[in-house]
Amino acid sequence: MIQNRINEGAFVKDIAAELNVSPKTVSRALKRGSAPTGKPGRPAASKLDPFKPRIDELLARNVWNAHVILRELQAAGYKGSYTIVRDYIKPKRVLRPSKATVRFETDPGRQLQSDWGELMTVVGGVRTKAYFCVNELTHSRRFHVWAATSLDANHTYEAIIRAFEHFDGVPMEVLVDNQKAAVISHGKDGNIRFNQRFIDMGEHYGFTPKACKPARPQTKGKVERMVRYVKENFFVRYQAFDSFEDLNQRLHVWLTTEADVRVHGTTGQVVSDAFRTEQAFLHPLRQPRFDTAYIEPRRVSWDAYIDVKGNRYSVPAHLVGQTVRVYISLEGDLRVADSHDQWVAYHRLRPKAAGWATDSSHHKPLWEKVVGKVERRDLSVYEEVL
Repeated sequence: MIQNRINEGAFVKDIAAELNVSPKTVSRALKRGSAPTGKPGRPAASKLDPFKPRIDELLARNVWNAHVILRELQAAGYKGSYTIVRDYIKPKRVLRPSKATVRFETDPGRQLQSDWGELMTVVGGVRTKAYFCVNELTHSRRFHVWAATSLDANHTYEAIIRAFEHFDGVPMEVLVDNQKAAVISHGKDGNIRFNQRFIDMGEHYGFTPKACKPARPQTKGKVERMVRYVKENFFVRYQAFDSFEDLNQRLHVWLTTEADVRVHGTTGQVVSDAFRTEQAFLHPLRQPRFDTAYIEPRRVSWDAYIDVKGNRYSVPAHLVGQTVRVYISLEGDLRVADSHDQWVAYHRLRPKAAGWATDSSHHKPLWEKVVGKVERRDLSVYEEVL
């Protein structure tokens, strides 16, 4: 590490100050070309010594969270304290690239920042790209995270609503990045054109949509940091999941047992304690729940079926020839509404190989019409043919 700092142009006295040693110690190490060796009469070896190569390996992989490293070492048999691990890592942090930004604090209940992260992980035994949305209250620093298979508009809205439900309240404003799920464009006059459904959701829950300035993601630096925290903490500790349901269940437990009870480095408060103060400033959740389903029009065919995602689903026969609206939930439920906004059919999405989805009550009027027109013949006609 000393040699790396010298290569970067650092002075010996500055390196000594960073490592809390004398400049002579640094100079001797450079002359020797290696770290100091143990000498008789020095203190006994640290419990951490056998595990230092593992720590260095994790640091090389850009894993810098001391709690995550501690758990990895404990799994390998380490019996020492967290403090020893932290103290070993501390002088090495000068080698970690970082950017300085200006931080500002917000009033309680004022703002939630939302952002997506993504990475490759194992889900159901298959290496899969997982997307996760982090929504953080910027005053208390309490956050919620939800993983999904997509980061499109509908999943973005669902993630934000789940955060509201997790906090049991709604802030005054929601700050997002410039993804099309929320922001259509930035005008030259500074006006922002938001996605209409994002505006509708804001009106439904009573928050004001906000967006970062283009090329200024630092505006929501707090949640950017939490995206990295989730990657470097949760997804380092847990690297394989049975399903996305299993992934989200583990995230929920991790939020409760680790993220909420940590002492925040900037505020100096336990996050859950700070949240209890902020919660009183959140607006109550409004009901009913905002609908995050995909909404698409469909024309009903002559046989009272509609085509959805490669399969066919029945609707009431009186809708033949009409246009209906199809609502597809993120969980795979299919609802159909007529032109009067009345629910007329419910199905579960199914693969094409499973066949058409039919509700017999939908086609009863069609069968009654057919039966009334069927011609009845005397079987003697067929006997004459024979």
